[in-house]
Amino acid sequence: MGVSNTYELLEQRGYIYQSTDPERVRELVNGKPMVFYLGIDPTADSLHIGHFFALMMFRYLQEAGHKGILLIGGATALVGDPSGKSDMRRMLSKQKVAANLEEVKELAKKFIITTGENAAIITNNAEWIAPYSYIDFMRDIGIHFNVNKMLSAETYSNRIKEGGLTFLEMAYMPMQAYDFVHLNREFGCVLQIGGSDQWGNIVAGSTLNRKLNNVSEDERAYDKDLFGLTCPLLMTKDGKKMGKTESGTLWVAREKTTPYDFYQYFYNVDDENVELLLKLFTRLELDRIKSVCSTDIVAAKKLMAYEITKLVHGKEEADKVVDAVSTLFGKNDSVENLPFVKVPFERISNGAKLVDLLVEVGFLPSRSEARRMIDQGAITLDGEKVGSIDQTVGKSDFGKGYIIVKRGKKNFLKIEV
Repeated sequence: MGVSNTYELLEQRGYIYQSTDPERVRELVNGKPMVFYLGIDPTADSLHIGHFFALMMFRYLQEAGHKGILLIGGATALVGDPSGKSDMRRMLSKQKVAANLEEVKELAKKFIITTGENAAIITNNAEWIAPYSYIDFMRDIGIHFNVNKMLSAETYSNRIKEGGLTFLEMAYMPMQAYDFVHLNREFGCVLQIGGSDQWGNIVAGSTLNRKLNNVSEDERAYDKDLFGLTCPLLMTKDGKKMGKTESGTLWVAREKTTPYDFYQYFYNVDDENVELLLKLFTRLELDRIKSVCSTDIVAAKKLMAYEITKLVHGKEEADKVVDAVSTLFGKNDSVENLPFVKVPFERISNGAKLVDLLVEVGFLPSRSEARRMIDQGAITLDGEKVGSIDQTVGKSDFGKGYIIVKRGKKNFLKIEV
């Protein structure tokens, strides 16, 4: 892929939502190598589908010859981004943020170029924010932020409507804005990319840069203008963020979302989202995507779910999932690749209530939900409908070394001892 049409390619595949200066950003993306950055706050020990989306755009820009900086927010994660939140984020300890940071760093390496001549720079904003004293930061940076304008931004106005905004959260925008300025001074970074929920923070960074240049007595020539480019938030047809499942967020780490559940999530999306997801999360040619979606939407769904699972978890895991899906729908008799959990033999040796076991292994969120689904006839055990909330399982049920439970039509779990 040459640098001459990178912007158009991103546009055709659905990555571009808004930019601070469309024509100038187009020139930057299609022009000679420049430095850009993406920020991710390590507020969890994994990446979710929204991060995956932005990292895909990161990779395209790298392949076009641009230098990418992945900024993992060891400092901003301690504050919490109020964007899109109705309540304040749960505060994390410094130790938890540090542990999350290392996990996120390793997972991100699956999607972006981190070796060779154009390897991404991976850095942590705690390196330059932590040494900054509170008073000096407020005098140097805080003075350039008008509170009235900040409160009118969607980032903060929504939080106020939903029940309040803390002074801690108010610090988030100045900190992220300063990140952009620092990366420009340190690495010559001129473009920030991110989800559309980061628009206010991105604009704040470019604005802060202009204000600092106007008052600076530093004789060095820094970039006058910094630019922002956002991708759209992935939404379902009913207006909810894509990537939310019955059990919570769709994570990249297999320990948090199994490859099977990952595949099933994408296979079960609405038909109208299939073409967009194929464009965003696969490298298939656009003509092929349009053709398969218009001629056989079921085949398109299978292709999309497989390709995305392969990209995130590797071909071997994706093939195992396809084999497991074939098993569950009767196309072969192997159960080797079904999603599974293990329980100690002692747990079932004297009999265990199925309601309790389903909750303990994470198949259902609560005992009340387990009882409700059994009452509705929605739970089967080794192909037989569970008829009573008092049913138990014991040694005789695990004669093969496992049982298979099913919820509804598409949710399966093998419980091994």
